[in-house]
Amino acid sequence: MQTIKASFASVTEVKRSKFISHLVPIKEYEGLQAKLKAQHPKANHVVYALRYLNEFEQVVENASDDGEPKGCAGTPTLNVLRGEELINCAVLIVRYFGGIKLGTGGMARAYALAAKDVLCEATFLTYEKEDTYMFPTSYSDINKTLYKLKKLNLTEYERDFGADKVVWKLTGSEERIDIFKKS
Repeated sequence: MQTIKASFASVTEVKRSKFISHLVPIKEYEGLQAKLKAQHPKANHVVYALRYLNEFEQVVENASDDGEPKGCAGTPTLNVLRGEELINCAVLIVRYFGGIKLGTGGMARAYALAAKDVLCEATFLTYEKEDTYMFPTSYSDINKTLYKLKKLNLTEYERDFGADKVVWKLTGSEERIDIFKKS
């Protein structure tokens, strides 16, 4: 399985209809969906497809045609995500009607093409299951801890500075967190 860490965008035109595609990490999906609807009030449709792993490591999928004929927009977009084995991401496609009707088959091909185009812009990473680890350190060990985190490429962390210690909340791959715990 693959995933992404950054957002990507592309524009595809099919028979004068304009498809603006966005590939985003799942954490950015809801915010972007509302933002796109506000940014493109004259757009005919904002279609989406998403795939993510739930807390039981099951793949959850969802897609919306947003008023397009049933199965002509969200499903072809979702099939592109499935084909690339992408996880924890979403594709949102804004469509502006160009005056020429595409038909159901043409529309399905156009949405699939728009999804493929944005995937061509993306940089994929191999999916690694993430874990969270909390641990305390003294103030004198902050630099040593930062050095270890940097060495293991663990860049997602939060710190809570208490009266006599620092409590760290570390997020990263299970493998790297296990190595960190042993060091």
